[in-house]
Amino acid sequence: MKAMVLAAGRGERMRPLTDREPKPLLRVGGKRLIEFHLERLAAGGFREVVINTAWLGDMIEAVLGDGARLGLRIEYSHERPEALETGGGIFHALPLLGADPFLLVNGDVWTDIDFGALHRPPPDGSLAHLVLVTNPPQHPRGDFRLVRGLVAEGDGERYTYSGVGIYRPELFAGCAPGKFPLLPLLRQAIARDALSGELHRGQWYDIGTVERLAALDAQLTRSARAS
Repeated sequence: MKAMVLAAGRGERMRPLTDREPKPLLRVGGKRLIEFHLERLAAGGFREVVINTAWLGDMIEAVLGDGARLGLRIEYSHERPEALETGGGIFHALPLLGADPFLLVNGDVWTDIDFGALHRPPPDGSLAHLVLVTNPPQHPRGDFRLVRGLVAEGDGERYTYSGVGIYRPELFAGCAPGKFPLLPLLRQAIARDALSGELHRGQWYDIGTVERLAALDAQLTRSARAS
């Protein structure tokens, strides 16, 4: 089973840091954000990883190379001249990902989600299986409900999509090359009862601002000193 790490975003809210370095290469706790993901993927039994890039993407490839030092084989899906958004970026990478289900990881988050436990296809009848988390302060309303193992919309207790999920390529059937978001495809799957999910109650941080990056860096640094 392959994994894909989303790393093509411009990181506008992280400027000026992202003017000179792509967001996935920013450091927290003395390590680059994307390296946390790659190490967890390797520990979880993944060996083949696809990384999509756009803004300063050549820097990501220069730092990570072929992934051998991390015990991985990395391939790159370069999006030029501009990023294709999440849906378009995944669709563009499908030739590298192949016909089997794959794990998707958003490079903009830090989490202790066990990737090894997600080394499996979505349940039968599901086009994708999302990992949801409790809502962070900056996103109090959340994204989706979770009803008897299925992701749903509407009123009620809602959770936030973590950016981690298991996807079948069939979710993208009928899509055309180009720039498009992922959310409409997820909503189509919800309407067909074809989107399953689970709740992760561990650590998860959306690194969306310079302030949140600094807070996570301080926390990880304290934890490392205490251990």
